[in-house]
Amino acid sequence: QVQLAESGGGLDRPGGSLTLSCAASGGFFSITVMGWYRQAPGKQRELVATVSTGGSTNYTYSVLGRFTISRDNAKNTVFLQMNSLKPEDTAVYYCYVRDRSPNSRGSYYYTNYWGQGTQVTVSS
Repeated sequence: QVQLAESGGGLDRPGGSLTLSCAASGGFFSITVMGWYRQAPGKQRELVATVSTGGSTNYTYSVLGRFTISRDNAKNTVFLQMNSLKPEDTAVYYCYVRDRSPNSRGSYYYTNYWGQGTQVTVSS
């Protein structure tokens, strides 16, 4: 059974730092991309950052230079170091994992998994 265990959310002041982590366990075949999305009240869920198995990263523009994503492939864990937090970073943050599995035709299919979400609140 696939599980994504998120931790590290909470309340911090503007300019502060928080670190999120997400450990994936269960019936994965081959995890490819890991990452974080967020959803603020009244807004659509948006990509924050992703990291590939090889370490290639992708960030949404608003977090460039402030957030750093990393992963431990041996432990199927992804981290999001968030520095210089701003009130607009307030949202529920969701861990994302993309799994690749072989199909019967010699190719692959992909399955996306989501964590339950962890609240990040930035307020003075």
